[in-house]
Amino acid sequence: MKKILISWMLVVAAVTTSAQTQVQLFDFGWQFTRNGTTQTVDLPHDWDIYEGPRPGQGATGTGGGWFEGGRGEYRKTFKTPVGEVVKLHFEGVYQKAEVYVNGQKAGQHHYGYTPFTVDVTKMLYKDKRENEVTVKVDNSDQPNCRWYSGSGIYRHVWLETMPALHIAENGVHLLTPEVSDDRARVDVCVWVANEGQQARPVDNVEVTFNGGTFTKQIDGQESASSAEPGGVTTLIRTFTIDQPHLWTPDDPYLYEADVRLMSGGSVIDKQKVKFGIRSFSFDAERGFVLNGQPMLINGACVHHDDGVLGAMAFDDAEVRKVRQMKDAGFNLIRTSHNPTTRAFLDACDSLGMLVIDEAFDGWRTQKNPYDYSTVIDSCFRDDLHAMVLRDWNHPCVISWSIGNEVIERKDIRVVYTARQMKQAIHDYDTTRPVTEALCAWDRDWEIYDPHAEVLDVVGYNYMIFKHASDHQRDPKRIIWQTESYPRDAFRNWATVHDFPYVVGDIVWTGLDYLGESAIGRYYYKGEQEGEHWEGGGFPDWHGAYCGDVDITGWRKPVSHYRQMLWNDDTPLYMAVKEPEGYHGAVKTTMWSVWPTWESWTWPGWEGKPVEVEVYTRQPEVSLYLDGQLIGTKPVSRETEFKAVFTVPYKPGTLRAEAGAKSVTLRSAGEPARLRLTPDHTVMAADGQSLTFVTIEVVDKQGTPVPEAAIPCEAVVRGAGTLLAFASADLKDPEPYTSPRVKTWKGRAMLVVRSTHRKGSVSVTIKSSLPAATLSLKTK
Repeated sequence: MKKILISWMLVVAAVTTSAQTQVQLFDFGWQFTRNGTTQTVDLPHDWDIYEGPRPGQGATGTGGGWFEGGRGEYRKTFKTPVGEVVKLHFEGVYQKAEVYVNGQKAGQHHYGYTPFTVDVTKMLYKDKRENEVTVKVDNSDQPNCRWYSGSGIYRHVWLETMPALHIAENGVHLLTPEVSDDRARVDVCVWVANEGQQARPVDNVEVTFNGGTFTKQIDGQESASSAEPGGVTTLIRTFTIDQPHLWTPDDPYLYEADVRLMSGGSVIDKQKVKFGIRSFSFDAERGFVLNGQPMLINGACVHHDDGVLGAMAFDDAEVRKVRQMKDAGFNLIRTSHNPTTRAFLDACDSLGMLVIDEAFDGWRTQKNPYDYSTVIDSCFRDDLHAMVLRDWNHPCVISWSIGNEVIERKDIRVVYTARQMKQAIHDYDTTRPVTEALCAWDRDWEIYDPHAEVLDVVGYNYMIFKHASDHQRDPKRIIWQTESYPRDAFRNWATVHDFPYVVGDIVWTGLDYLGESAIGRYYYKGEQEGEHWEGGGFPDWHGAYCGDVDITGWRKPVSHYRQMLWNDDTPLYMAVKEPEGYHGAVKTTMWSVWPTWESWTWPGWEGKPVEVEVYTRQPEVSLYLDGQLIGTKPVSRETEFKAVFTVPYKPGTLRAEAGAKSVTLRSAGEPARLRLTPDHTVMAADGQSLTFVTIEVVDKQGTPVPEAAIPCEAVVRGAGTLLAFASADLKDPEPYTSPRVKTWKGRAMLVVRSTHRKGSVSVTIKSSLPAATLSLKTK
């Protein structure tokens, strides 16, 4: 039996440093020049989201959401910091970045989704003159991506100073090769880099822990050593802990290790890293097992954009994205189809979310004229190494993914490429399985067996119907469906539930996203027909509507249904299918579901039939309208855990009951006011903190008005600024950073960014309704 047993743990949430190594956020006060115009910007920055889509014209095309791309240049001045070695670390620049310091080229990096670091020590002025760093960004070769990439320095930048002898970048690795409820072994591997001109003594590496009692083991490596110039020395310390607090998605407990590098009798560098202890395995008989317990994987594919913010990767937005998926009942995210941010993985660690960490969309045969195929041979090892070295200690990461639906899959040479990719992963990590999302766009499938054999867990995009015949042919194969249609939620749950060799289902997608325009749309007779790749939705759409959650954070009914399938104790949920003909004859597409809403407001449809759906694991559901029983229906696996009622529409109060649970929908009256709901009311005065404010149109009783389309204008004053204001309407061409929006389905989303000032933030939303106000604080 093919079996992969993995005991692995953690890492690196935020890295904090001593006075010896200093890491300073370098995001503020950049001068950004584009098309001859210069302005001051703070990072993260994505010029595409500020400019907005140009439907039918933007150079990124339908895949990129009709945004323009192009070129931009960032400049920033700074004084030479104290430190033997000075570096600039970029978490992500899209794309083709060139970095210059004081007119000298310091480095370059092509791939927009992996981090990179440039050493600027020799280029800095030694006197009191200010240095200037210039970052040239070229995203003009279009199209180069099948979804919205954004353009610019869209992730954080850090200024790093350190002694010549220091703990290397990503140089603390914590492994747990032995894990049980009673005892765990923790190996701390430290890479010590000497970037000086002479050998330096390394006395020792000392490690202490918070969160438990760790006992040091003698490992034969206690004696002092020497680090040669230009070299890296590896030191390993081994510890045991009794009764370890194991990391799980339900209980994501994190320890912290304080690692100190000793030289010449002094501490010359240190790092603190958070980590989790857990073990896991995959096999075709038991499925996925975490800490000895089988677990079914309910996953979501998630692109890198943050909806109304475009590609701007603020930490608060990354955390919110993970929390949305957690609240929707998912236990795994596939980072389709590129490495994500450190903040995103930190959130997965602390909130409890498993991750498939994916590197690439395509390989050597292009999907777009200027995609990764143009640089793969020169870049893929460095990019895979960058992903693995940064991410390999995160307890949330349970698999590395090397690709998605590669075009050259019928060329036998694809097997060699897959082996190359896997070996690049194994250069640094052999403890996690390597996966890849395979697919078939015709009747050929079994011919991909040699390709599948390279993989430890085989990803099936929309091919799960092949699982039984594949298992007969290869009973050792471990399968997860790496992409699935949203409408197939029940069938896919049942397959994973019934067959242990199918370890999980991962829907396309968890969140709506920008780009891949019109995938997941429904439409009405008379509108342009066809799937998104056939031109359906052209040129109006600039985003994808296939997510369980829209870009404002509203959970669609399919999200509640999926959560109920995979999780035992969920609230009773009720939704109403849009009546056929209400807005026109409904047409669905492959990634869409029937338009269904949390609404009992259908004016003009009185007396006509409406379908009401109730989702529950309870054995029976009763439905009432204005207190009068409409009917009672049984619920079971045979009904797909749904109770469906056909009810003649009449305004009033609809209530469903199942066991001790109940849920109510009330008909709305005319729009009376705007309701503002912030996700929190206090922000840090750090220029990075965000507050997401939901705007709802409600009637006099506070019931949401689902069809309200109210033009609004946002005014933000005080110690905050308006970052984005938008609805979930993926056909609205208004830039997401504009202060104006029209509510869609009665909703919109405002994002406020803190400044560096402490104080109050005043938010006012103006419309034809009474002005709505909100007060926030920064401190």
